[in-house]
Amino acid sequence: MLPGNPKYTGKKILIGMTGGIACYKICELVRSLKTNGAEVRVIMTRHATEFISPLTLETLSGNKVTTEIFPSYDSAHTEITGTHHIDTANWPDIFLIAPAGGNIVGKIANGIADEILSTVVMACPKPILLALAMNDKMYLNPIVQKNIQTLREFHFGIVDPETGFLAEGYEGVGRLADMEKIIWKIDKALFGNNSLTNKKILVTAGPTHESFDPVRFLTNHSSGRMGYAVAKEAALQGAGVTLISGPTHLPPPQDVRLVPATSAEDMASAVNHNISDHDVLIMTAAVADFTPCTQEDQKIKKSDELVLKLKKTTDILSDVAGKKGNKIFVGFALETENEIQNAQKKLRAKNLDFIVLNNPKDIGAGFNTETNSVTIIDTNHIDRLPLMSKEDVAKIILNRIKKLL
Repeated sequence: MLPGNPKYTGKKILIGMTGGIACYKICELVRSLKTNGAEVRVIMTRHATEFISPLTLETLSGNKVTTEIFPSYDSAHTEITGTHHIDTANWPDIFLIAPAGGNIVGKIANGIADEILSTVVMACPKPILLALAMNDKMYLNPIVQKNIQTLREFHFGIVDPETGFLAEGYEGVGRLADMEKIIWKIDKALFGNNSLTNKKILVTAGPTHESFDPVRFLTNHSSGRMGYAVAKEAALQGAGVTLISGPTHLPPPQDVRLVPATSAEDMASAVNHNISDHDVLIMTAAVADFTPCTQEDQKIKKSDELVLKLKKTTDILSDVAGKKGNKIFVGFALETENEIQNAQKKLRAKNLDFIVLNNPKDIGAGFNTETNSVTIIDTNHIDRLPLMSKEDVAKIILNRIKKLL
C-alpha cells in the first residue's frame, strides 16, 4: 500500500456512454477509476444499453446508472427531483464521454439536447472530454470533422481515435484510444496546470547497459520509476519534456518526447545533443560508473573465471557543466554510507542547484519500488522527506525548480 490516498480520492467522475462496440472497454475504465479512489457515476444512451447492460455499470461503479432525463428510481437508491439532469451536470469534477460517436459529437456541436446525455452536456459547467470512437468513414466525413473542430474551439477536450482493427472487420481510423491515453487526459484535466508552460525540461531515467560481449552486459537494479514520475509530472504541469531513458519495461509517459539510450556513452551523447534548448536538467538516471575497456566480437565461453578490465564512463554532469549558464541542474545521489557528506561533495563538484539523495537500503526506497524516501540538499538546507510515492517526490522536486525559475 502506497503512503497517502489513491490519486483519485475525493474526485467525482461522470462517464457518458453512447452506442458502440467500444462500450465493453469502459467497464475496465470504471473499475480502474474506482480502484484508485474515484466516485464514478454513469449515463448511458438507449443505444449504449444495447451493447452493455446498465446493471454491469451499476455493479462496477456502485451507483445507479442514468438512462432517462426523468428517471423513476426506486426508494432503495435515491429520490429524484424534476431537475435530475441539472443535479447530475453539477455533480462531477470532470465529465468524460466514452465512447463518443458521431451522433453525440454533432448534437453537442450544434446545441441539440434531446436525450439525457446531450442534455447533461448542455448544463455541465465542468471540463468535458470526448473519447471519439466510430467507423472510419463516419470519422472522416467532412461534417463530422467540422463538428469536432467546433468542439475544440469551444474548449471541449478531445481524445482522438486510433487506427486499428474495426468492428466491421478491417483496418481503419476510429478505434477508441488506449485507456492510458484516456486516463492521461483525465489526469490533465483534474491535476494539470500551466505552471511550467513555455519551459523545457530534460530528464534522464533508468539504468545503462555496458556490454562486454554480444550477449552480456553490466548494469544495475534501477527501474526508471523515479525519472518517469518526474517526466510525467512535468508534462502535467505544462512543460515540454524530453525523457532520455535507459532500458526499462515502463511505458513512456504521454506528451513526453522519449529518447532511448542504452549505454552510458549513449546517454552522455543524448544529453549533450539536447541540453542546449532546455531550461532544466534533472539527472535521475543510474548511469554506470564503469564500462568494459573492450567488447568482444564473439560470446565469451564459460570458464572457471573471467577477468574484466573496466574504465570510467563519461561523467555527464561534469561534461555539460560548461553549458549550464542560467539553466537549472538537479542531480541524484544514491549512497549507502556517509550519505550527506558524499551528496554535498557531489553538489559542489558538479555545480548543482540541488541534489536528491536516497539510500537503497532504506525500507521502501530501494530499486523497483513505487515509493521513495529522499533528502533534498542545496547549499543552505538539508531537508529529509518522509516515505512517499515517487509521484509525490516528483511534485516536490518540481515545486523547488519552479521557485528557482
